[in-house]
Amino acid sequence: MQNSDLPTDKNQTNATAGGEKKPWTKPTITVLRSGLLNKFGKSRQAAWIDNIDDVPIDDLLNQYGSPLFVVSEKKLRRNAQRIKRAFTGRYPNVVFGWSYKTNYLGAVCNVLHQEGALAEVVSEFEYEKARALGVPGHCIIFNGPYKKRGILETAIEEGAHIQIDHLDELYELEKIATEKQKKVPVAIRLNFDTGYTEPWSRFGFNVESGQAMDAAWRITSSQYLDLVGLHSHIGTFITEPKAYSIQVRTMCGFMSEVEKRTGCTIDYLDIGGGFASLNSLQGIYLPPEQIVPSIEQYAEAICEVVLECTHEREARGHKRPTLILETGRAMVDDTEVLVTTAVANKRLPDGKRAVIVDAGVNLLFTAFWYNHNVTPTRPLPGKPEETVIYGPLCMNIDVMRYSIMLPPLNVGDHLVFGPVGAYNHTQWLQFIEYRPNVVMIHEDKSLSVIRTAENLDVVTAQEKIPEHLQQPYLHGVPADIIGTK
Repeated sequence: MQNSDLPTDKNQTNATAGGEKKPWTKPTITVLRSGLLNKFGKSRQAAWIDNIDDVPIDDLLNQYGSPLFVVSEKKLRRNAQRIKRAFTGRYPNVVFGWSYKTNYLGAVCNVLHQEGALAEVVSEFEYEKARALGVPGHCIIFNGPYKKRGILETAIEEGAHIQIDHLDELYELEKIATEKQKKVPVAIRLNFDTGYTEPWSRFGFNVESGQAMDAAWRITSSQYLDLVGLHSHIGTFITEPKAYSIQVRTMCGFMSEVEKRTGCTIDYLDIGGGFASLNSLQGIYLPPEQIVPSIEQYAEAICEVVLECTHEREARGHKRPTLILETGRAMVDDTEVLVTTAVANKRLPDGKRAVIVDAGVNLLFTAFWYNHNVTPTRPLPGKPEETVIYGPLCMNIDVMRYSIMLPPLNVGDHLVFGPVGAYNHTQWLQFIEYRPNVVMIHEDKSLSVIRTAENLDVVTAQEKIPEHLQQPYLHGVPADIIGTK
């Protein structure tokens, strides 16, 4: 081992030959591994950023505290516009649905609704959230395996696009429609094997087994149900565009067959989402820039096959089906970061450095499967060293990054984690620590708090304490129970 930063002459500790003082840096002890290679390749030292959309990070923290989530409205709108251009430039009739489960902060949802996206929801809560934001029922796509009767009745009355997941839901819808004497347009969710992704067979009706065709027969023979759409979602964080080509070809083949057998007309194909973002999945060693396709590559793979498979349909005088996408992660992930502050340094028994920051996995749930980029907000002097980043929770699982090369940090230094816009606000936990402010930077550089930091009143608002339990009393407990009087 070598003490890499200690001076060779104690009398020259902070001085040059000319007597000028050098800036002091923390000493480090590193293991010499000369000439060795490893599966991670050459380490990349983090750069540094001191602003987000030209707003200084220090100003944000001074005003709103740390930790702090920061959303870029400009980036969010640019993403929506780019995805729209990629698909509408390749296929004549495309509709986008914003996946609420990815991020249902109201300001985020309404930015995307303003950019033309419908609301794609998978629960009663999400449906009511969309309606409360002002989205009309006919602009809601209603998915998911659990739709209670009450919300189904509401969705029928408001004209939502209901996509059936299983037979029991089909029966319930048919019962409601019969009671209301109302014709209800519906879609069915399909599942099948693309050969590229693990089949999500727990959702929808299987194509290969004939289950999906049986469901189509049942709907088309019903007096009050009308089969107008097909839906499938083949997985998540899919990095092979060919998987979507096979998905679309399978759906188009089923569409042709079901129209021929039942006489129905399919108006739309909903291919779900699953596009990857520029985040690093744990266990994948190549950087995301090398493995994640561009939106244009996804669009080309999808639209080329839709055009090919619906050419004959158009030649017969039938309208090509509307293509619906439920884009989530690729739309929002890179529009948000989490700014944290170092609160302590530690040296672990194996010699590895550890840093504790003020944000944990209760806020950054995606730390369980991503190696997020971690960027300091100032140039850090000193040699990079393998570092573990822990959160503040009193739980051993609270690891924000298991391994990253960072120079020494001081208490009070700030780190930026990103991208973090997808699946964190919908999966974060009220656990041990309060959840912090979420701020949006608007296109004119003005700021808005789009979710206020929690406090004790917020956390305990739903609690009810029975009258006889409202005081702890502590009867019989000695005054010196912990050795103090």
